[in-house]
Amino acid sequence: MTHEGIRPAVAADVPAVRAVTDAAYHRYIERIGVVPQPMEADHAANVAAGRVFVTVGPGTAEVTGLVVLETHEDHLFLDSIAVHPDAQGGGVGRRLLEFVDARARELGLPEVRLYTNALMWENREIYPKYGYEVVERRVDGPYDRVHYRKRLR
Repeated sequence: MTHEGIRPAVAADVPAVRAVTDAAYHRYIERIGVVPQPMEADHAANVAAGRVFVTVGPGTAEVTGLVVLETHEDHLFLDSIAVHPDAQGGGVGRRLLEFVDARARELGLPEVRLYTNALMWENREIYPKYGYEVVERRVDGPYDRVHYRKRLR
């Protein structure tokens, strides 16, 4: 399945998935006081499980953004979204979020769920603009998380 240049990641993409994730989340380490969970993910296992979808830059094969998705019986969980800092502001994140909605619909799921760290205020401003509503705020170990959902029509 493809959507506006977004495709399932393959094993050869694992180093790029790791690099984009690290580049996108590194700036938050000092702010939240711990390494963000996406940076510690088993990227090879996620790719092998078919959970990672990537997009590449125009006219290149370089991965510029990605999403990690987990399918549940009643929702699609957006585990991680990452856009390389060099590609931010160019619509990559918007396209990835649109892909997530399309993927959930394709799977017949009524909503998308995600969470973000409470100190990642940029995300807390962005998600409501794309139709996500806050469900709860909960501390999970060292992470203070704001949980969101988006009901699909």
